[in-house]
Amino acid sequence: YAALDGVVDDVLLSSYLLQPDQRDTSLEALPEAHLHTPLTAPREPAQQRAQGTFDLDGGQAAAERADRAADAVRAAWVVRRLSTQFTPQVLDRGAQRLLQELEIPLSRLLARMELTGIAVDVDALTGLREDFTDAADAAKESAWASVAEETGGMQVNLGSPKQLQEVLFERLNMPRTRKTKTGYSTDVDSLQDLLEQTRHPFLENLMAHRDATKLRQTVEGLLETVATDGRIHTTYSQTAAATGRLSSLHPNLQNIPVRTEAGRRIREVFVADEVAGEQAVLLSADYSQIEMRIMAHLSEDEGLIQAFREGEDLHSFVGSQVFGVDPDDVTAEQRAKVKAMSYGLAYGLSSFGLSKQLKISVDEARGLMKGYFDRFGGVRDYLRDVVAQARQDGYTSTIEGRRRYLPDLSSDNRQLRDMAERAALNAPIQGSAADIIKRAMLDVQAGLEEHGLASRLLLQVHDELILEVPAAELDKATALLKERMGRAAELSVPLDVHVGQGRSWHDAAH
Repeated sequence: YAALDGVVDDVLLSSYLLQPDQRDTSLEALPEAHLHTPLTAPREPAQQRAQGTFDLDGGQAAAERADRAADAVRAAWVVRRLSTQFTPQVLDRGAQRLLQELEIPLSRLLARMELTGIAVDVDALTGLREDFTDAADAAKESAWASVAEETGGMQVNLGSPKQLQEVLFERLNMPRTRKTKTGYSTDVDSLQDLLEQTRHPFLENLMAHRDATKLRQTVEGLLETVATDGRIHTTYSQTAAATGRLSSLHPNLQNIPVRTEAGRRIREVFVADEVAGEQAVLLSADYSQIEMRIMAHLSEDEGLIQAFREGEDLHSFVGSQVFGVDPDDVTAEQRAKVKAMSYGLAYGLSSFGLSKQLKISVDEARGLMKGYFDRFGGVRDYLRDVVAQARQDGYTSTIEGRRRYLPDLSSDNRQLRDMAERAALNAPIQGSAADIIKRAMLDVQAGLEEHGLASRLLLQVHDELILEVPAAELDKATALLKERMGRAAELSVPLDVHVGQGRSWHDAAH
């Protein structure tokens, strides 16, 4: 890792902090966009320039070597020019501290984590692929059997929208879904709505086939990326998500289902290996309800702050306020409703969206939201003011000062304006959560080094950190995680850190 020491600027990260929504941040795209010059200078093909040239290795080989050297020199010159151009802009936008204290140090830590990887049980992973393949095949056969009479025994291609449209809307004469260019929609939401209306076994098996196929593809993607050391080395991107969140790529470890039996089975194949010659365990640490804690801090709502400071069950507390009952009398259904609403509000959820999510009427959803805002006025005022402030400033800002520019807030296009307003609601909360977990990662790594521990940070998935820890260091590493993650930000409410341990990622979950 010493090769990465001494870095004073990274034009990719500078560019991202300046324009987090830009799509193409490749080294080829940046000079075109900001310097109006190509990364590689135009030239004749090496073969043409080599004609009539004598060289021991051949004229073409010499010309190609010269081209590579010239390209390297030009790339260095381009990066230097980009750095010179970006630096004053980074300073002007107050992003210098984010760049120097957070993003550049984090890039070094992410390199260490990527090289370390996480061990997997390959035999168990292979068994999962077979199980999900069998489940997909069984669902397909059952789907065919359920419509054999209507289709004359046709083996419907369950991945073909055209064939599905024929079976659903012509052979089975089901209610029509949303109209598209190619007929009626067969996307997941449309099929789920049809299933709820009809409860037809063909749709049940079709959805089961889709789920099993997706899981099989996830497992195949994991198997393909197991390295010769028996570990999976995901790649982290600091610039893929406009909010500041890290993204996991090749394979994406963030898309493993969290609350399903299938997700549990996949997490069971990620296991602890030996560290420093000693069998290790996995430690999993995450923040409890971090978005809601950030909402309480940003909105300064006294009710939410009180709930967190007193260690209340947040959703039961909110439910008691909205429904006017004692917290102990809040039903599971009421708790689920206020939980969906609390998180939904931070994402710009409308009463229509809430009604669809909870499968209730728009009037009931509107009443729920009114009851919430009547009792948590600080949240109502914050959500209103954050959009108004973003429209005035042109950007939102996190607790750490990470900006997201939203020019569409002033767009004449209603759809673009609505999307920008939802982003304005979401960006400060998601971005602040991203900043907090990044600070925690750096502080945890610093603590491991300060205490001379062999324990190592392996993964970051959303608000969760996963470490591989020798048994002898378990108590020290657990205390370190709770302390360092708990002090990653100074909020008006405490950061609650949960830590679990086990041989597998699933066992360590809590």
